[in-house]
Amino acid sequence: MHAVPTSNPIADRILQTAPSEPDALVAPGTQLIRRVAQLLRLLTANNRTGLRLVDISCASGIERSTVHRILQALIAERLVSQQQSTKRYFLGLGAYEMGVAVAPPVKLRDICQPYMNALAEQTGDTIFLTVRSGFDGVCVDRKEGTHPVKVFVLEPGRRRPLGVGASNIAILAALSPDECTRIRNANRPRIKERYPNYTEQELTQRIYSSQALGYTVTDVIEAPGVRSVGMCIRNTAREPIAAISVSTIESRLDVVRVSEVVTFLQYAIKSVESELKRNEYLFAPEADA
Repeated sequence: MHAVPTSNPIADRILQTAPSEPDALVAPGTQLIRRVAQLLRLLTANNRTGLRLVDISCASGIERSTVHRILQALIAERLVSQQQSTKRYFLGLGAYEMGVAVAPPVKLRDICQPYMNALAEQTGDTIFLTVRSGFDGVCVDRKEGTHPVKVFVLEPGRRRPLGVGASNIAILAALSPDECTRIRNANRPRIKERYPNYTEQELTQRIYSSQALGYTVTDVIEAPGVRSVGMCIRNTAREPIAAISVSTIESRLDVVRVSEVVTFLQYAIKSVESELKRNEYLFAPEADA
Protein backbone atom coordinates (compact mmCIF):
# COMPACT_ATOMS: atom_id res chain seq x y z
CA MET A 1 0.00 0.00 0.00
CA HIS A 2 1.34 3.42 -0.96
CA ALA A 3 0.45 6.75 0.61
CA VAL A 4 0.50 9.28 -2.20
CA PRO A 5 -0.72 12.85 -2.72
CA THR A 6 -4.38 13.14 -3.68
CA SER A 7 -4.15 16.43 -5.60
CA ASN A 8 -4.13 16.80 -9.37
CA PRO A 9 -0.82 15.39 -10.68
CA ILE A 10 -0.48 17.95 -13.48
CA ALA A 11 -1.03 20.81 -11.05
CA ASP A 12 1.60 19.30 -8.78
CA ARG A 13 4.12 19.31 -11.63
CA ILE A 14 3.59 23.05 -12.14
CA LEU A 15 5.00 23.58 -8.68
CA GLN A 16 7.87 21.21 -9.32
CA THR A 17 9.10 23.20 -12.29
CA ALA A 18 8.57 26.75 -11.09
CA PRO A 19 11.52 29.03 -11.95
CA SER A 20 14.23 29.04 -9.30
CA GLU A 21 13.79 32.82 -8.98
CA PRO A 22 10.63 34.93 -9.44
CA ASP A 23 10.27 36.83 -12.72
CA ALA A 24 10.72 40.20 -11.02
CA LEU A 25 14.24 39.21 -9.95
CA VAL A 26 15.42 38.08 -13.40
CA ALA A 27 16.81 40.39 -16.10
CA PRO A 28 14.48 41.01 -19.07
CA GLY A 29 15.12 39.41 -22.45
CA THR A 30 15.72 35.92 -21.12
CA GLN A 31 12.28 34.38 -21.69
CA LEU A 32 13.46 31.63 -24.05
CA ILE A 33 16.30 30.60 -21.74
CA ARG A 34 13.91 30.46 -18.80
CA ARG A 35 11.46 28.35 -20.81
CA VAL A 36 14.17 25.89 -21.80
CA ALA A 37 15.32 25.62 -18.19
CA GLN A 38 11.73 25.13 -17.01
CA LEU A 39 11.12 22.30 -19.48
CA LEU A 40 14.39 20.60 -18.53
CA ARG A 41 13.49 20.83 -14.84
CA LEU A 42 10.06 19.38 -15.58
CA LEU A 43 11.59 16.42 -17.41
CA THR A 44 14.13 15.96 -14.62
CA ALA A 45 11.37 15.72 -12.02
CA ASN A 46 9.46 13.18 -14.10
CA ASN A 47 12.25 11.34 -15.94
CA ARG A 48 11.33 7.93 -14.53
CA THR A 49 8.01 7.84 -16.41
CA GLY A 50 8.53 10.55 -19.01
CA LEU A 51 5.88 13.07 -20.07
CA ARG A 52 3.58 13.57 -23.03
CA LEU A 53 3.59 16.83 -24.95
CA VAL A 54 0.16 17.77 -23.58
CA ASP A 55 1.35 17.16 -20.00
CA ILE A 56 4.44 19.32 -20.49
CA SER A 57 2.39 22.15 -21.98
CA CYS A 58 -0.18 21.99 -19.17
CA ALA A 59 2.41 21.80 -16.40
CA SER A 60 4.61 24.59 -17.77
CA GLY A 61 1.85 26.93 -18.91
CA ILE A 62 3.58 27.26 -22.30
CA GLU A 63 1.63 26.82 -25.54
CA ARG A 64 1.87 23.33 -27.02
CA SER A 65 3.33 24.52 -30.34
CA THR A 66 6.06 26.45 -28.52
CA VAL A 67 6.85 23.48 -26.27
CA HIS A 68 7.09 21.23 -29.32
CA ARG A 69 9.57 23.56 -31.08
CA ILE A 70 11.75 23.83 -27.98
CA LEU A 71 11.74 20.07 -27.41
CA GLN A 72 12.68 19.35 -31.03
CA ALA A 73 15.65 21.71 -30.72
CA LEU A 74 16.70 20.02 -27.46
CA ILE A 75 16.41 16.60 -29.11
CA ALA A 76 18.75 17.79 -31.87
CA GLU A 77 21.26 18.76 -29.15
CA ARG A 78 20.82 15.36 -27.39
CA LEU A 79 19.56 17.08 -24.23
CA VAL A 80 16.10 15.47 -24.62
CA SER A 81 14.96 12.17 -26.14
CA GLN A 82 11.54 10.90 -27.21
CA GLN A 83 10.37 7.31 -26.92
CA GLN A 84 8.76 6.52 -30.26
CA SER A 85 6.38 3.85 -28.94
CA THR A 86 4.77 6.10 -26.31
CA LYS A 87 5.71 9.57 -27.63
CA ARG A 88 6.86 10.46 -24.11
CA TYR A 89 9.80 12.78 -23.58
CA PHE A 90 12.80 12.06 -21.34
CA LEU A 91 16.16 13.67 -20.60
CA GLY A 92 18.77 12.82 -23.23
CA LEU A 93 22.32 11.54 -22.93
CA GLY A 94 23.67 15.05 -23.40
CA ALA A 95 22.03 16.12 -20.15
CA TYR A 96 23.62 13.16 -18.36
CA GLU A 97 27.06 14.04 -19.75
CA MET A 98 26.70 17.61 -18.50
CA GLY A 99 25.63 16.39 -15.08
CA VAL A 100 28.70 14.19 -14.79
CA ALA A 101 30.97 17.03 -15.89
CA VAL A 102 29.73 19.45 -13.23
CA ALA A 103 29.72 16.98 -10.33
CA PRO A 104 31.63 18.60 -7.45
CA PRO A 105 34.59 16.87 -5.75
CA VAL A 106 32.53 16.53 -2.55
CA LYS A 107 29.29 14.75 -3.47
CA LEU A 108 26.73 15.36 -0.75
CA ARG A 109 24.43 12.66 -2.06
CA ASP A 110 27.19 10.04 -1.89
CA ILE A 111 28.15 11.10 1.62
CA CYS A 112 24.55 10.95 2.82
CA GLN A 113 23.64 7.59 1.27
CA PRO A 114 24.91 5.22 4.01
CA TYR A 115 23.32 7.36 6.72
CA MET A 116 20.03 7.52 4.81
CA ASN A 117 20.11 3.74 4.42
CA ALA A 118 20.70 3.41 8.16
CA LEU A 119 17.80 5.77 8.90
CA ALA A 120 15.50 3.77 6.63
CA GLU A 121 16.49 0.58 8.45
CA GLN A 122 16.19 2.13 11.93
CA THR A 123 12.82 3.78 11.36
CA GLY A 124 11.26 1.59 8.68
CA ASP A 125 10.04 4.80 7.03
CA THR A 126 10.86 6.79 3.88
CA ILE A 127 13.93 9.02 3.97
CA PHE A 128 14.48 12.06 1.73
CA LEU A 129 17.52 14.21 0.98
CA THR A 130 16.75 17.78 -0.10
CA VAL A 131 19.33 20.36 -1.18
CA ARG A 132 18.89 24.11 -1.37
CA SER A 133 18.71 25.58 -4.87
CA GLY A 134 18.17 29.33 -4.75
CA PHE A 135 14.67 29.98 -3.41
CA ASP A 136 13.77 26.29 -3.56
CA GLY A 137 14.63 22.90 -2.13
CA VAL A 138 15.18 20.02 -4.55
CA CYS A 139 14.77 16.36 -3.59
CA VAL A 140 17.89 14.55 -4.80
CA ASP A 141 17.55 11.13 -3.15
CA ARG A 142 15.01 8.86 -1.47
CA LYS A 143 15.35 5.64 0.53
CA GLU A 144 12.48 3.27 1.32
CA GLY A 145 12.01 1.68 4.72
CA THR A 146 10.44 -1.67 5.54
CA HIS A 147 7.06 -0.42 6.75
CA PRO A 148 4.32 -1.74 4.44
CA VAL A 149 2.82 1.74 3.87
CA LYS A 150 5.27 3.53 1.58
CA VAL A 151 5.14 7.32 1.69
CA PHE A 152 6.33 8.66 -1.67
CA VAL A 153 5.77 12.35 -1.00
CA LEU A 154 8.61 13.40 -3.32
CA GLU A 155 10.26 12.00 -6.41
CA PRO A 156 13.99 12.73 -6.82
CA GLY A 157 14.22 15.88 -8.92
CA ARG A 158 11.09 17.46 -7.44
CA ARG A 159 11.45 21.16 -6.61
CA ARG A 160 9.39 23.02 -3.98
CA PRO A 161 9.63 26.55 -2.57
CA LEU A 162 11.57 26.91 0.67
CA GLY A 163 8.88 27.01 3.34
CA VAL A 164 6.91 24.04 2.00
CA GLY A 165 7.76 20.68 3.57
CA ALA A 166 9.76 19.65 6.62
CA SER A 167 13.17 19.74 4.92
CA ASN A 168 12.54 23.11 3.28
CA ILE A 169 11.31 24.64 6.53
CA ALA A 170 14.36 23.28 8.36
CA ILE A 171 16.64 24.92 5.78
CA LEU A 172 14.70 28.21 5.78
CA ALA A 173 14.63 28.41 9.58
CA ALA A 174 18.41 27.98 9.78
CA LEU A 175 19.17 30.93 7.48
CA SER A 176 19.96 34.41 8.76
CA PRO A 177 16.87 36.53 9.58
CA ASP A 178 17.47 38.81 6.59
CA GLU A 179 17.91 35.92 4.14
CA CYS A 180 14.88 34.12 5.56
CA THR A 181 12.74 37.25 5.11
CA ARG A 182 14.02 37.81 1.56
CA ILE A 183 13.14 34.26 0.52
CA ARG A 184 9.74 34.37 2.19
CA ASN A 185 8.88 37.59 0.36
CA ALA A 186 10.01 36.13 -2.97
CA ASN A 187 8.14 32.85 -2.51
CA ARG A 188 4.93 34.27 -1.04
CA PRO A 189 3.01 34.60 -4.36
CA ARG A 190 3.95 31.06 -5.47
CA ILE A 191 3.00 29.48 -2.16
CA LYS A 192 -0.26 31.44 -1.93
CA GLU A 193 -1.26 30.38 -5.46
CA ARG A 194 -0.47 26.70 -4.95
CA TYR A 195 -1.47 26.36 -1.27
CA PRO A 196 -4.21 28.94 -0.55
CA ASN A 197 -4.92 27.41 2.88
CA TYR A 198 -1.27 27.57 3.98
CA THR A 199 -1.12 30.87 5.87
CA GLU A 200 1.79 33.18 6.63
CA GLN A 201 1.04 32.73 10.33
CA GLU A 202 1.34 28.96 10.02
CA LEU A 203 4.69 29.22 8.23
CA THR A 204 5.97 31.68 10.83
CA GLN A 205 5.00 29.31 13.64
CA ARG A 206 6.75 26.41 11.93
CA ILE A 207 9.91 28.46 11.47
CA TYR A 208 9.94 29.54 15.13
CA SER A 209 9.33 25.97 16.27
CA SER A 210 12.16 24.67 14.07
CA GLN A 211 14.55 27.30 15.43
CA ALA A 212 13.63 26.44 19.02
CA LEU A 213 13.79 22.65 18.63
CA GLY A 214 16.56 22.27 16.05
CA TYR A 215 14.28 20.22 13.79
CA THR A 216 10.93 20.51 12.01
CA VAL A 217 7.81 18.38 12.48
CA THR A 218 5.00 19.07 10.04
CA ASP A 219 2.05 17.44 8.32
CA VAL A 220 2.59 17.13 4.57
CA ILE A 221 0.39 19.60 2.69
CA GLU A 222 0.11 17.54 -0.50
CA ALA A 223 -0.56 14.21 1.26
CA PRO A 224 -3.21 14.25 4.02
CA GLY A 225 -2.43 11.82 6.83
CA VAL A 226 1.34 12.00 6.26
CA ARG A 227 3.81 13.61 8.67
CA SER A 228 7.52 14.44 8.32
CA VAL A 229 10.45 15.24 10.58
CA GLY A 230 13.29 17.23 9.00
CA MET A 231 16.70 18.48 10.09
CA CYS A 232 19.10 20.71 8.15
CA ILE A 233 22.68 19.93 7.14
CA ARG A 234 25.22 22.74 7.50
CA ASN A 235 28.51 23.19 5.72
CA THR A 236 31.73 24.08 7.52
CA ALA A 237 30.71 27.76 7.48
CA ARG A 238 27.57 26.68 9.37
CA GLU A 239 25.34 27.62 6.43
CA PRO A 240 22.29 25.38 5.80
CA ILE A 241 22.82 23.64 2.46
CA ALA A 242 20.50 20.64 2.66
CA ALA A 243 18.23 18.62 4.93
CA ILE A 244 17.28 15.02 5.62
CA SER A 245 13.68 14.17 6.47
CA VAL A 246 11.74 11.11 7.62
CA SER A 247 8.17 10.73 6.34
CA THR A 248 5.48 8.28 7.35
CA ILE A 249 1.78 8.04 8.14
CA GLU A 250 0.63 10.40 10.88
CA SER A 251 -0.17 7.65 13.38
CA ARG A 252 3.47 6.50 13.39
CA LEU A 253 4.85 9.89 14.41
CA ASP A 254 3.40 10.64 17.83
CA VAL A 255 5.36 12.66 20.40
CA VAL A 256 7.26 9.66 21.77
CA ARG A 257 8.32 8.35 18.38
CA VAL A 258 9.26 11.81 17.10
CA SER A 259 11.82 11.95 19.91
CA GLU A 260 13.22 8.58 18.82
CA VAL A 261 13.39 9.58 15.15
CA VAL A 262 15.08 12.88 16.05
CA THR A 263 17.79 10.97 17.92
CA PHE A 264 18.52 8.93 14.80
CA LEU A 265 18.47 12.08 12.64
CA GLN A 266 20.85 13.95 14.95
CA TYR A 267 23.43 11.18 14.68
CA ALA A 268 23.08 11.04 10.89
CA ILE A 269 23.35 14.83 10.47
CA LYS A 270 26.34 15.08 12.80
CA SER A 271 28.08 12.28 10.88
CA VAL A 272 27.38 13.89 7.49
CA GLU A 273 28.67 17.27 8.66
CA SER A 274 31.84 15.64 10.01
CA GLU A 275 32.44 13.98 6.65
CA LEU A 276 31.83 17.27 4.84
CA LYS A 277 34.49 18.85 7.02
CA ARG A 278 36.99 16.04 6.27
CA ASN A 279 36.26 16.19 2.55
CA GLU A 280 36.68 19.95 2.47
CA TYR A 281 40.15 19.49 3.94
CA LEU A 282 41.03 16.74 1.44
CA PHE A 283 39.89 18.74 -1.57
CA ALA A 284 41.12 22.16 -0.45
CA PRO A 285 43.44 23.77 -3.07
CA GLU A 286 47.11 23.80 -2.17
CA ALA A 287 48.63 27.09 -1.10
CA ASP A 288 50.86 28.88 -3.58
CA ALA A 289 54.54 28.12 -3.19
